[in-house]
Amino acid sequence: MKISVTGRSGRMGQSVVTAIEAEASASVHATHDSGEELGSALSEADAVIDFTLPVLTDELLQTALEKKVPLVIGTTGHSEEQKKAIAEAAQTIPIVHASNFSTGVNLLFHLTRKAAAILGNETFDIEVTEMHHRHKVDAPSGTARTLLDILNEETQTSYEDDVAHGREGNVGPRPSREIGMHTLRGGDVVGDHTVMFAADGERFELTHKASSRMTFASGAVRAALWLKGREAGLYDMQDVLGLK
Repeated sequence: MKISVTGRSGRMGQSVVTAIEAEASASVHATHDSGEELGSALSEADAVIDFTLPVLTDELLQTALEKKVPLVIGTTGHSEEQKKAIAEAAQTIPIVHASNFSTGVNLLFHLTRKAAAILGNETFDIEVTEMHHRHKVDAPSGTARTLLDILNEETQTSYEDDVAHGREGNVGPRPSREIGMHTLRGGDVVGDHTVMFAADGERFELTHKASSRMTFASGAVRAALWLKGREAGLYDMQDVLGLK
């Protein structure tokens, strides 16, 4: 399978290239970096893996539609308009769009949904923490946002009204529906995420810690291979891993 890679000079782009080279059934078709012409990199590719910045997304979608190339999108921090554009593009080409391509993190998503459905937020208080390296530009992380979306769905709460991003000052007693979100940045941390359910007398925690970007890169390559022959549609890693 011929796979093109955007963000060649980025840390994730380099990891994706390495992961493709390690996969016997795939090869690097072309790479792209900021300032270069995108169309030639996508021409005749079987799939494109994108871990860059939202600033490239609009052009990427337009070019992929023109070339009819399936996409694997791992970029985070998209605006609501861009998310809608991705969904619209998926009506024409197959797209795997995920906040995290790690197998372990996607199991974390799965278990978080199960735990939230069983424990709820009437007896248990729910808190989420995430930590990444000092260079990460969006907060909370895309993975943390996915965890919050899952928790909101299962507890009938909303991101806008019930998620508290840190606490400062005399904030008063914790509201029963509140979900705490705490973002940490520092060093070279690849990605740590914890979901905590705390009640009187007990606490239940789900934690995933990534120590290498290769886990994300290998997952993205797995997603690209999975896209081969797929019909147009918007998929995520839960689809790729058969967790739905």
